[in-house]
Amino acid sequence: MSDQPRVPADQKTDTVLSMLRTMRLIRDFEEAAGKALQDGHVRGSVHQYTGQEAIATGVCHHLQQHDFVSSHHRGHGHAIAKGVSVAKMMRELFGRQGGTSDGKGGSMHIADFSLGMLGANGVVPDGVTIAVGAAQALKMQGRPGVVVAFFGDGAMNRGPLFEAFNWAKLFDLPVLFVCEDNGYSVTLQTRNVTAGPPAIERVKAFGIPTRSINGNNVQTVEQAAGEMIEHVRAGSGPCFLHATTYRWYGHLAHDKALYRDPVEVAQGKKDDCVLHAENWLQAQGVSSSQLLQLRDESLAQVAAAVDEALGAPWPEAGSAFTDVQDLGATP
Repeated sequence: MSDQPRVPADQKTDTVLSMLRTMRLIRDFEEAAGKALQDGHVRGSVHQYTGQEAIATGVCHHLQQHDFVSSHHRGHGHAIAKGVSVAKMMRELFGRQGGTSDGKGGSMHIADFSLGMLGANGVVPDGVTIAVGAAQALKMQGRPGVVVAFFGDGAMNRGPLFEAFNWAKLFDLPVLFVCEDNGYSVTLQTRNVTAGPPAIERVKAFGIPTRSINGNNVQTVEQAAGEMIEHVRAGSGPCFLHATTYRWYGHLAHDKALYRDPVEVAQGKKDDCVLHAENWLQAQGVSSSQLLQLRDESLAQVAAAVDEALGAPWPEAGSAFTDVQDLGATP
């Protein structure tokens, strides 16, 4: 029998309700972002996180403001789960003033250093090497905190990722590696382009503690991530969490994903992390009206963010020359 104290049922319910609110906000944001791209309001790209919401939510549930997150090109969910304003994020997608980077970074560069969001990254897997650098800095400076590096299964074929694993373990850095395995590397099934043993076996070779879970169950993610983050926070070195999931849409919002079998897509959508959480909450006595109110509040918040972004001014031309370099810049 576990020696861990039992969590009261009402506390569990409150936790899942809180996480459902985050997952709902991520999903509604991504739906709105995809539509905004189709409507011509967003320039550049939008990589939707729809279907994977439980991973960012369950992991970031255990993070504090002084902890850090480094993301990849599909990073909106990580930013929202870390507490970044959806209003500022939407402005950033629309390229407007008041965005997280004043409209100059766009979808793949959402960052908010005040909340420990180090940013998304379109280069695979450079967000992971940035995370290891941040973890090295924390250790060298003797500061508290952990760093979470999110990346996809396609990154497991990239050399810098293995350099990051090696460096993190060699110096026992406070970093949690989270592989969001949605089965696809852009348009290819990852299993068809990856030789040898599964991803988790590659990581074990570095001596890093590993665990593989169903990433579509937010409670499973929350529990596993909590245990690993506790290990990392205690100074025991890095951990690797492998979370299987499914990407509902194409690689990009305008990608119709015709390379996928419709039966596979339908099956993937049945394993819906949001629906799983709602069903569990209803079994605990949470009413349908309460869940509907939660959804309405999320939709209203995202709709307000879209309206605000549409009404926000464009960046002034001179701002293109700011935020380029700070060292040696004239005050």
